[in-house]
Amino acid sequence: VQLQASGGGLVQAGGSLRLSCAASSRTFSTYYIHWFRQAPGKEREFVAAISWDGGSTAYADSAKGRFTISRDNAKNTVYLQMNTLRPEDTAVYYCAADPLRVVRGTGATIPYWGKGTQVTVSS
Repeated sequence: VQLQASGGGLVQAGGSLRLSCAASSRTFSTYYIHWFRQAPGKEREFVAAISWDGGSTAYADSAKGRFTISRDNAKNTVYLQMNTLRPEDTAVYYCAADPLRVVRGTGATIPYWGKGTQVTVSS
């Protein structure tokens, strides 16, 4: 599975961004898709994930109530809508695919990763 994240940029605190994760594989619809982020000097961390059919989602505490993950399997794309952004949300955001489950923490066991997209939130 090849993944490509996009949609990052510079936004003021309180603003919104929508990230997209596009996949090349025809089996995309069978994977659990995740978003992780890594800020400078910090460990990579879980943000959100969605099951293969979109019926189940999971969020980090920092994302609950502000971020929404969704997917369109017809377009082989997963989205992360980020609202009420804070300076501490500044990071490189990565999408990742696991065939079996939602993986939290650093996502070290997830086999497929895309290149990241930079999100910068100014105060």
